Amino acid sequence: MPGDPPVPITVWPVPAPQAGETMSNAMGVRLVHNLSHPSNLIIDLAVGPQLARAIISTQRRAHLTLAGPGQRGPEPATLIVSGWPPYHAAAPEEFFTRCRTSLLPGGCVAVLLPHDDLALPVDVVVAAKRTGLMYLQHIVAADRPPRRGLRTHLDIHTDVLILTRGTTQRGDSHG
Repeated sequence: MPGDPPVPITVWPVPAPQAGETMSNAMGVRLVHNLSHPSNLIIDLAVGPQLARAIISTQRRAHLTLAGPGQRGPEPATLIVSGWPPYHAAAPEEFFTRCRTSLLPGGCVAVLLPHDDLALPVDVVVAAKRTGLMYLQHIVAADRPPRRGLRTHLDIHTDVLILTRGTTQRGDSHG
């Protein structure tokens, strides 16, 4: 968006998800290891067992729902992972408002999108920003890693948008 600083873009060489699922096992492991610590709560809104397997194998704790409007969940989470569109919310802004309510300050929402609509990531980031979340990082998942010195075509299958609640109060200029 004009005036916003650019976010880092990272390439993760992980297999594509199976049809109808949000991610591969390798993607679940990378998300859990890179975006949480062992004592953290993770909210798993992904389709398929991959994230749950990663949570169990790393001895993290999981919850399967977001706090509803005006409610609080059992405790705020450090990480929320969801595919897109979210199956559990009527509209993107409602979904991100519920995510923000369910996150600890500094916590992250990882939204996984199929890499077939170039405008969709922009629409998702705009909806998230309207609710006070900040765009922190963009991860592109490709079947094989880029090779240094070689011009190779990346077979990107998934865009992962990392959004954060930030550590300041809503209404501040920083989110």
